[in-house]
Amino acid sequence: MRPKPFAPIPASLPATVPFIGPETLQRRRGAAFDARLGANENGFGPSPAAIAAMRDEAARVWQYGDSTSHDLRHALADHHAVPAESVTVGEGIDGLLGNLARLMIDRGDVAVTSDGAYPTFNYHVAGFGGALHKVPYRDDAEDLDALSAAARNRGARLVYLANPDNPMGSWHQGPAIRAMLDDLPDSALLILDEAYIEFAPDSAIPQIAADDPRVIRMRTFSKAYGLAGARIGYAIGHPDLIDGFERIRNHFGVNRMAQAGALAALRDSAWLSDIRHQVGKARDRLAAIAAANGMTALPSATNFVAVDTGRDGAFSRRLVAALERQGVFVRMPGVPPLDRCIRISCAPAPELDILAEALPRALAGL
Repeated sequence: MRPKPFAPIPASLPATVPFIGPETLQRRRGAAFDARLGANENGFGPSPAAIAAMRDEAARVWQYGDSTSHDLRHALADHHAVPAESVTVGEGIDGLLGNLARLMIDRGDVAVTSDGAYPTFNYHVAGFGGALHKVPYRDDAEDLDALSAAARNRGARLVYLANPDNPMGSWHQGPAIRAMLDDLPDSALLILDEAYIEFAPDSAIPQIAADDPRVIRMRTFSKAYGLAGARIGYAIGHPDLIDGFERIRNHFGVNRMAQAGALAALRDSAWLSDIRHQVGKARDRLAAIAAANGMTALPSATNFVAVDTGRDGAFSRRLVAALERQGVFVRMPGVPPLDRCIRISCAPAPELDILAEALPRALAGL
């Protein structure tokens, strides 16, 4: 006896996973990684205040979290000087992207992104029957002009842009993003993924009104704040758009420990400043390690560095696999010409020491 058939859209989709997690890779290799440098996690850890807040909240984990994330949402509104009605909290940017795709995409609606950009957006668009159109990167950065042109030519409903970018670490200046908004068709909503914005120069932050109906900005506590495992992020947008999330979101999806940890992390500006400093030092160290092995680190405004191997994607894939055998987890972009690079997360010095020893061995083995 067979189970009932899936609905038409999921029935037409392959069983895919946007990223294979490091735990899965560790099970395959039968051992833990010595250096976990592939998921862009913050290996320097969260604020001690956040850890204490989550520990205190653990005794109340039998209670559902506040379905409105009231305290965190209002603190975020104060932090960004925007109305609370312009803020929604969700299960990281991945969860927010899924909610937005459900809210905005009907079967056949067009979404535009860059070929090789963050694949979870593509996953959600496909999951709701959208038609995905991709444009190539230009000079290792997302091409704002090409994204706008594709949106105009195809009548896009959604346009995805990460600034700073993942997987290349590149970034655009704020005025360029504001100009892009003027180039988009009236049909399009710009999704501005700012997961790494805390690591970027201030000039990369566009001055956009919270109630600008042309854009929704998404941020996370996973990167600079070190709370990837808590799965918590937020979006800022026009109040009517934000109110739309109330129709379709998982209202109890953000647990109370995550809310408490995020609120404490947001308040600890000194810890965030130190994290930025540590990440800057780690980027410099990664650049030095790359240079010592005949490779080039690309400029980065994130907590990772894309390292140009000077070869092609086939070589990079072999190098990623060789490093895995050495106990070092890294990742790489998925499409050419970006896939000539490997992507290495910033981390504390002991893990970078392991990388520095493993990389020449891996290269020698190739």
